[in-house]
Amino acid sequence: MANILVVDDELGIRDLLQEILNDEGHNVEVAENAAQARAARLRDRPDLVLLDIWMPDTDGVTLLKEWSTTGALTMPVIMMSGHATIDTAVEATKIGALAFLEKPITLQKLLKAVEQGLTRTAVRKLPVPTQVPHVAAPTEPVAGLAPDSALHSAAGPLPRQSFGLDKPLREARDEFEKAYFEYHLAKENGSMTRVAEKTGLERTHLYRKLKQLGVDLTRGKRNVA
Repeated sequence: MANILVVDDELGIRDLLQEILNDEGHNVEVAENAAQARAARLRDRPDLVLLDIWMPDTDGVTLLKEWSTTGALTMPVIMMSGHATIDTAVEATKIGALAFLEKPITLQKLLKAVEQGLTRTAVRKLPVPTQVPHVAAPTEPVAGLAPDSALHSAAGPLPRQSFGLDKPLREARDEFEKAYFEYHLAKENGSMTRVAEKTGLERTHLYRKLKQLGVDLTRGKRNVA
């Protein structure tokens, strides 16, 4: 879980990015202009910033340069734009931007760029080890049993399922589908975006399906504190 600041003057884009990143388990704050972005930067110390280039008051490149010259560029910044030229993208990278995303932004490119940015943040925060930790030798799994890693996710143990085959087909199918989606929600730590990708369903269809089956959407969700 990370604190991410989304800066964009378009409400629809702010809402969409916030929804996607919330589904990934992150805390997301939004800002519609440079003034709000400055305040959020001071208030929340974000781990990552998604920054639009074209904004009405101060453009994103100017804000990026301001953060860089004042020593406030302590977090990765990913620039976004649907109209920027190659020269603008190169300039932003030279100033210190981690990456540049061209609108409309695909889900795959967004999540990959965010993951790279947060990885860089995590590496920077790692303490320098004073000694080499001891690593225990791996144990062999008992024949016929899956290793523990196959039965757990970051959200806890994955659900074990059993089904009664003497039930009517519709009822048995609903039980299977509910167990199927609960398994993937637990495995993906409650991320609707990743579950949609894994199961091949559109997000809106997935939401309707889970609601119809009575699946608890909070069960696999990562804690947000």
